[in-house]
Amino acid sequence: MTGSTGLMTDRYELTMLEAALRDGTAARPSVFELFSRRLSGGRRFGVVAGTGRLLSLLRDFRFGDDELRFLRDEKVVDAQTLRYLADYRFTGTIRGYREGELYFPGSPVLTVEGTFGDAVILETLALSVLNHDSAVATAAARMSIAAGDRPLAEMGSRRAGEDSAVAAARAAYLAGFDATSNLEAGRRWGIPTMGTAAHSWTLLHDSEEDAFRAQVDALGAETTLLIDTYDIRRGVETAIRVAGTELGGVRIDSGDLPIVAGEVRAQLDELGATGTKITVTSDLDEYAIAALAASPVDSYGVGTSVVTGSGYPTAGMVYKLVARRSPDDGWVAVAKVSENKASRGGRKAAFRTVHDGTAQDETVVVSDGFEDVAEPVAHPDGRPLQVVLVDRGEIDTAHEGAAGTEAARAHHLRVREELPVRALALSKSDPAIPTLFVDAG
Repeated sequence: MTGSTGLMTDRYELTMLEAALRDGTAARPSVFELFSRRLSGGRRFGVVAGTGRLLSLLRDFRFGDDELRFLRDEKVVDAQTLRYLADYRFTGTIRGYREGELYFPGSPVLTVEGTFGDAVILETLALSVLNHDSAVATAAARMSIAAGDRPLAEMGSRRAGEDSAVAAARAAYLAGFDATSNLEAGRRWGIPTMGTAAHSWTLLHDSEEDAFRAQVDALGAETTLLIDTYDIRRGVETAIRVAGTELGGVRIDSGDLPIVAGEVRAQLDELGATGTKITVTSDLDEYAIAALAASPVDSYGVGTSVVTGSGYPTAGMVYKLVARRSPDDGWVAVAKVSENKASRGGRKAAFRTVHDGTAQDETVVVSDGFEDVAEPVAHPDGRPLQVVLVDRGEIDTAHEGAAGTEAARAHHLRVREELPVRALALSKSDPAIPTLFVDAG
């Protein structure tokens, strides 16, 4: 995406900014935290995703002539606020979990430090990116675990908005998927792309054989032929007759997949196509993939379920003020106390305790003041979970682009190995490890 992202915010953030400029609190140093109170759908872990995208969007979070003109014409804010926004650059510091990291209820996924005015208007941008991408990545990780060593392809672009489709492909890839059908995601993030033909290709031709022959002529015998436009058994026969026993693969997009896959495998073997792979699609989710574990399936293609978070399209993260500078120059921890929506005040640092390669708990150190709660030496058994993403306005570019995406994927696959066995189950349950809150000092 190019251009300003400054208006990717909600109006109330700018009206709060206007009021804060009026009463002098806009310059008050503040700490905001992005976290999730609970895991969606009784899942046992969440996956942080979207960090690299957020940093790129933050770089373009500016208010140029067009944005300022809109705000002025719509009378959103006053002249003083427009002048503030015209010079806006985020100059604070952002710490957060590395992209691909696992998170649990209360994990301080992102900590934004700056003036109230600088930090408050980032709320919607941060939440819209991390809520969407983390939901997709969490669902994708569950599917990846269910698939085991079998490859997974993301094919859900047609079930998402055009921009969210690209973001979803990225989130799925960093959580364990191997490829995407979305070419823009391939171009932008360096994700391997895949895809051959849909049912319309077969329907275009006078016969299934004509369609298969034309595809093989164009793409070679290593292509994958879609065999369920008409009769599956006849489709297999035609595919092997046209492409020979060296046919790369067949795809099944309908039927009772465990039964059909077994029948197709047997038929392919009878015809001598023992090396021809079977890919299944057809509205798969993590439960359907797990049900196919014993079936002769070689790879999966997942669409709707992964790009919509498999029933939970948002991670439910929130962005709250947790500390602010007091008039006497000290620090005050602040927190919301509403029923079922309470937050925990204070600046935080998080560590994951790992024994013999298995995660035991997550320790969140809370400070009422502003001492350095992230000092690892005080937590020798804990792996520090937060890194500096933005240092006094300077963005760490290592998290962006194709390289950042690959790094996030590698980190996720590495830390996923720390999960205890109970975390791999798909049934609803408590988080896989507890989150322990301890006071600093």
